[in-house]
Amino acid sequence: METIVSSFHSSHFKNLEEVKNNHYMNTCFDNDDEKELPAAEKSLLQKIVRTGLITSKYDIEIQRRNPNSPLYSVKSFELLKLHPNLLKGVYEMGYNAPSKIQETALPLLLANPPQNLIAQSQSGTGKTAAFVLAMLSRVNPDLQYPQVICLSPTYELAIQTGEVAARMSTYCPNIKLRYAVRGEDVVMGSKLEEQIIVGTPGKVLDWVTKYKFFDPKKINVFVLDEADIMVDTQGHQDQSFRIRKLLPNTCQMMFFSATYGEDVMSFANAIAPLSVIIRLKREEETLDNISQYYVTCSTKEDKYNALVNIYGGITIGQAMIFCHTKKMALWLVKQMSEQGHAVSLLSGELTVQQRISVLDRFREGKEKVLITTNVMSRGIDIEQVTIVINFDLPLTVSRQPDFETYLHRIGRTGRFGKKGIAINLITGETDLRLLRLIEEHFSKTIKCLNTENVDDMEKLGADE
Repeated sequence: METIVSSFHSSHFKNLEEVKNNHYMNTCFDNDDEKELPAAEKSLLQKIVRTGLITSKYDIEIQRRNPNSPLYSVKSFELLKLHPNLLKGVYEMGYNAPSKIQETALPLLLANPPQNLIAQSQSGTGKTAAFVLAMLSRVNPDLQYPQVICLSPTYELAIQTGEVAARMSTYCPNIKLRYAVRGEDVVMGSKLEEQIIVGTPGKVLDWVTKYKFFDPKKINVFVLDEADIMVDTQGHQDQSFRIRKLLPNTCQMMFFSATYGEDVMSFANAIAPLSVIIRLKREEETLDNISQYYVTCSTKEDKYNALVNIYGGITIGQAMIFCHTKKMALWLVKQMSEQGHAVSLLSGELTVQQRISVLDRFREGKEKVLITTNVMSRGIDIEQVTIVINFDLPLTVSRQPDFETYLHRIGRTGRFGKKGIAINLITGETDLRLLRLIEEHFSKTIKCLNTENVDDMEKLGADE
């Protein structure tokens, strides 16, 4: 990734690079690697590593709350009758045809009179591009005041949305954006001239109520992104609703979330009443297209030798290796690096920026192997991963198999219908007993693999 921060068409954001660096310097996470990543960070990292849109096999579920909604589907962006410069920006971003969520949501979002929308779809389906395109289409570039507010739950996610808007509006120089995030200040008593405000709820609320930098009654589009994270974040839900109450009744409401529990739906209905609801189900993780193996070893050094045989015996696209502790992960990184292997480490104490850097290098293939702990077992999909190796089996605090973590770990390969390989390195009878419990739990055979046997390695290569 070249940079998280876009050089948008605004002279008012020259110091964002410095703001960003200061923010990251002060953003660290707990040193306990076994804790799951915060939901906001998972969403951010997924946006970073995504190289293309997910092709979902599931149909879209549509609930029409407004009987007058002109809901239909389009198969090309030309049918949306976009401004030519905006259409040019869309194609330059690599969107040749609308994704499943876009082809259903965009006609609704761009229709007149404007319709409210509640949309549920996982990361990678094109929902950000959908609402950004709608935001840009609703802007009147001749009017020099805020017309669109887009809220994100964190600084980093707001910047990501702004970057999408920057790229999409490359050929629309009269459309300007202002980030309402930590570190971005406005001269007291001034009025904003940028048409789009992208920021976090607390900052936007301060700008509109305490400092009155713009008139909320002139806002015609209000977007809430990552709404399920908003619900889980202290104060964000209340702040978002307070902003919502200041907006005119004619304002178009767009509500986007990856998940929809009762609390999220209650929030959605309060923010965007009389909405059309669109849901695209998330593809569940499955083991059907993952070939599973185990290798018996006597020591961690023996495990390492098996790992080297695997690494040298088959053609690996990208590999993820899971260790139970950070100490073991560090040891393994040292061993592989000393042998000349290009590996990277992702552990719990890294800052957001450091994690992004590690994942970006891994996604680009600069390192073929990513060594990590359970911090990366859930929610992050890297399409190039062809093999997952459990250097240590995932265990609960009572030293029993952690079935859910096992599923999420090996589910990092075999994504989106592709074939994948999972290999477990085990030592002793205890590990073998735990492995049999995993095998029984998932009703899937885990085959024995001899990494020093040429025939076994050839069979392994055939499973790729």
